[in-house]
Amino acid sequence: MVRLFDLLESYDYGELHLSREGASDMHAVVAVHDTRLGPAIGGCRFLAYDDEREAIVDALRLARGMTYKAALAGLPHGGAKAVVLRPQKLFDRAALFRAFGRFVDKLGGRYITAEDSGTGLDDMEVIRSVTRHVVGTGGGSGDPSPFTALGVRRGIEACVKLKLGRESLEGVHVAVQGVGHVGYYLCRELDAEGARLTVADIDPLKAERAMREFGANVVPIDRIFDVACDVLAPCALGSALNDETIPRIRALIVAGAANNQLAQPGHGDDVHARGILYAPDYAINAGGLINVALELTGYEEQAARARTLQVYDTIYEIAERSRRTLTPTYRVADLIVEERLAKAGSAAGARGTGVAGRGAP
Repeated sequence: MVRLFDLLESYDYGELHLSREGASDMHAVVAVHDTRLGPAIGGCRFLAYDDEREAIVDALRLARGMTYKAALAGLPHGGAKAVVLRPQKLFDRAALFRAFGRFVDKLGGRYITAEDSGTGLDDMEVIRSVTRHVVGTGGGSGDPSPFTALGVRRGIEACVKLKLGRESLEGVHVAVQGVGHVGYYLCRELDAEGARLTVADIDPLKAERAMREFGANVVPIDRIFDVACDVLAPCALGSALNDETIPRIRALIVAGAANNQLAQPGHGDDVHARGILYAPDYAINAGGLINVALELTGYEEQAARARTLQVYDTIYEIAERSRRTLTPTYRVADLIVEERLAKAGSAAGARGTGVAGRGAP
């Protein structure tokens, strides 16, 4: 049984919107976590799920991360996430995403959608045909992956300066888990700065491309956590840092592009206890969000790049505050977000705008 209000409470919500359209077989979930900083923004996933509860939990879990990512990046947005359940029978993709676009439009701008796992530029163009509350379209900022990679590279530089006392990445050994889209661009960024690379991917062709283009050493995907290196960069699926992998880490820094790297919050304490500097994923991988969010105020690539470069300052502040207070970095990052949300809520309440609480209109 899906106990929706229990789920909302466990993820500190917020709003949950559900929509079904029979003609297109569209079943969608939009989770709006927080709007105190502004309209909620977050990608739309299009995946097959075993049941509705799994889809709802996925949306709730990821939307909270978007709130934190936007707040740390200094964006005037809250966090949200959408999930469109992939039909098990034949379907008309354009009709399905037009239906989803109408669903988004009915939310009146409280939620702004973008691409995510299973969706792409073509889907965003379909959505744009029925609502303006979408970013990442062909007429906008384009592929956010290079910006995500740029921000991660800058975050790694901040960690390297603080943990290793080095001003550049020249000769720094980085082990990258997952060299698909963002991981590939990260390797390109790191190689340009003179870093040494070891890579692993479930697709051997992607790993071979990194070897060919960047001179990377290739190891099996199940051995990447055993590599003796300066930086471990998880850029694949979430939950990379868990009971099995953390004891194997032979790096001084963990800083990568993957979302939800900690399998459980307590794993952040475990990493900290081992003397490893962990760059919270929702702080370091904000470049893609920064890039698409700037479409809403008039997109300029140079402005997006300049804003993404500031990820360095965010990570350095978190890491320095962690070192000074002996507090795990994920706790420091959470505290910074909570301070900003509380300040925004208090200011809104003082103005009488009615947006002081989570999900308030």
